[in-house]
Amino acid sequence: MEHKRERLFSRRLFLSLSGFASILLPGRTVYSKVSGSEKYPLIEPAPSEFFSAPPIDVVKIGFVGLGGMGTNHIRNLLRIEGVQIRAVCDIVPEKVERIKSMVKSAGQPEPVGYDKGEWDFKRMCETEDLDLVYTATPWEWHVPVCVSAMENGKHSATEVPAAVTIEECWQLVETAEKYKKHCVMMENCCYNRTELMMLNMVRKGLLGELIHAECGYLHDLREVKFSKGGEGLWRRAHSMKRNGNLYPTHGLGPVAQYMNINRGDQFEYLVSVSSKSRGLQEYQKRLPEDDPRRKEEYILGDVNISIIKTYNGCTITVVHDTNLPRPYSRINMVQGTKGLIMDYPPRIYIEGMNDKEEFEPLEKYAEQWEHPLWKALGESAKGAGHGGMDFIEDYRLIECLRKGLPTDMNVYDAASWSAVSELSERSVAKRGEPQEFPDFTRGKWKEYPPLGIIYEDKI
Repeated sequence: MEHKRERLFSRRLFLSLSGFASILLPGRTVYSKVSGSEKYPLIEPAPSEFFSAPPIDVVKIGFVGLGGMGTNHIRNLLRIEGVQIRAVCDIVPEKVERIKSMVKSAGQPEPVGYDKGEWDFKRMCETEDLDLVYTATPWEWHVPVCVSAMENGKHSATEVPAAVTIEECWQLVETAEKYKKHCVMMENCCYNRTELMMLNMVRKGLLGELIHAECGYLHDLREVKFSKGGEGLWRRAHSMKRNGNLYPTHGLGPVAQYMNINRGDQFEYLVSVSSKSRGLQEYQKRLPEDDPRRKEEYILGDVNISIIKTYNGCTITVVHDTNLPRPYSRINMVQGTKGLIMDYPPRIYIEGMNDKEEFEPLEKYAEQWEHPLWKALGESAKGAGHGGMDFIEDYRLIECLRKGLPTDMNVYDAASWSAVSELSERSVAKRGEPQEFPDFTRGKWKEYPPLGIIYEDKI
């Protein structure tokens, strides 16, 4: 059975079928064989409180996937007190050796290297004395790494999205609950300065009752997708087999926190439509005539728009746009009964705050509304990836593990935010038909408390 499972997860099969537990609908999209309604929800109730583990004095880490983001995380972790990088794993031996040297140069013992193929992370999880296993691998490997870690008594953390299918989302939830381990999606945008400031303003009631939000991931990735290294080796394949919102969490994560998703409200259903597919096809024309990639066919719509309705009556639009020329944006707008805040550029309008019905720069209010977490760590985060938010997300995870606290983002967030991918694919394939979200908390979202304003009591 295990050998069959390994074959299902092989990269070669993924490139042809686009993932574990999936079937291809000709010319349309990819579906999970097991939807939330067919196998789940789980029989056992979700925990009555957010999970926290006993404090760990020194967090011993194994890291899987040593490319660009993996290297950034390790660089950050080596700067954080109470961390040891004990083991590193990648299918490229040169990357393993490079990171081993990096760790040793930072004054830590050389970590054990694992580079014996795609599944060598299982040997690492089974063999090494670790507290936490990170993965920064291609998307289809996030769930196998996290599950292997938790089954072997380790907490897990994954790059985004946490999962590709609904079945995988449930697998993360079920495994985390069964083994009582953290499973955290490392959504760095939740720790960006603007998003944290907006969260602070929302928590303090500046916008009144929240009504609507708009978000997304709008990033010209054509050059990345057609590169001959890094994400170019795997990310373009998703565009050949899938049509929907493939990368929802950068925009949706912060909005979900503003709106207390899984903490007083929950995603109820979504509808989704995709535009025609032209961007990657146009970019193909730039390739040499004999480049085999010129023969590839893509079905991913250049722009996908998904609309989410929550149980408390809020609406959220989530946009995916990675195949067309454009400046970067995550939109990042939240609106309430008293006003709204919009990003790109950051601006704010609150009724009665000024005499004119026009936006003001958000920076004007930074001194008053800067988030305490950014005040505490912003200086230390300078020079880290993505404007410093990468460092803050790594710092917070380690701090929670060392202090025995619930993590800021948990397995229910990882599942709910990632579920948008398959649900949007289903809706697109059915001409925008509404798709219901699984209740990964099994009703506990009504009782779980909102995420607090971290560090407020320390400033």
